[in-house]
Amino acid sequence: MDSDKELIARIREGDLAAFECLFRKYQHQIYRTALGITGDQGMAEEILQDCFLKAYRHMGHLHGDYSLLPWLYRITVNLSYDYLRKYKWRSWLVPLEDLANQLIGADDSRGGSPERQAERDELQAIVHAGIAGLNFKYRVVIVLHYLQGFSLEEIAHILDCPVGTVKSRLHYARKALKRHFEKTQQLAGEVIYEPA
Repeated sequence: MDSDKELIARIREGDLAAFECLFRKYQHQIYRTALGITGDQGMAEEILQDCFLKAYRHMGHLHGDYSLLPWLYRITVNLSYDYLRKYKWRSWLVPLEDLANQLIGADDSRGGSPERQAERDELQAIVHAGIAGLNFKYRVVIVLHYLQGFSLEEIAHILDCPVGTVKSRLHYARKALKRHFEKTQQLAGEVIYEPA
């Protein structure tokens, strides 16, 4: 597969096959990020298309080390913010099992008894509700860090902010999620989540 630098050079020369290759190379990561932030499949698909349209239009202005992925993530985050603001949607309609499992520490997410599956489904619903209730800037760092696996430095680059800001947002997001889990535990009258 061609490197990003080679693809950019070919795209700048008008090679649409190179652009299609670029799209195939990064479409899943961009879609998952948009879905993680918005929680809506249709919106995530629109953001995916808009992201690559913007990338295509601005390819001639791209400078630096030709690492496209951080730039594409930045476009995705900005578009997600715009879509959520425009439509004022805060629902999480699509399960994000990977994110939920990472946040609740469920390492046995495959198989098991029907009771265990029901418990996992309940935990995922609680995690989704907690994430959906987060302020946009906190939701973004949770999705980028836990769902996409980015380091704090990478997130800072994507969001164009200091690493300290990312650390702070992640800290407050975790605190808000912990409060949500504790409140859910109190309402249910049982232990659902054990904070680390």
